[in-house]
Amino acid sequence: MTPTIVRNFFNKRATRMYPVETREMYSDVRGELYIDIKECNLCSLCARACPAQCITVDREKMTWECDPFECVYCGVCSDVCSRNCLNQHDKYRAPATEKFRMHEQGEIKKKPKKEAGKASPPPAS
Repeated sequence: MTPTIVRNFFNKRATRMYPVETREMYSDVRGELYIDIKECNLCSLCARACPAQCITVDREKMTWECDPFECVYCGVCSDVCSRNCLNQHDKYRAPATEKFRMHEQGEIKKKPKKEAGKASPPPAS
């Protein structure tokens, strides 16, 4: 037992001092969730596909909410998003002392009106 204690005393540490020392992220890591609300049409596909049910979409109030403490970082919501406005950073969420909810306020997008009955200009001669 004494040789093991002496060997462990002189070798480098087996653990790292988190959060001071962090490990490099793997390639294609699924990290913290973020949304580009300007591109979102609030279709609620992400909320229906989320296995943790941490996403709430309200089309009447034009709001998108996510509880990041319930999120399991599976990436299903970002895969299902038809507008590609829901993505994941390549790093994990930083430790927090208080819980919070991600709340985004959307805006009503109006479709451009087609001008009916507009004649094409006469050909130039």
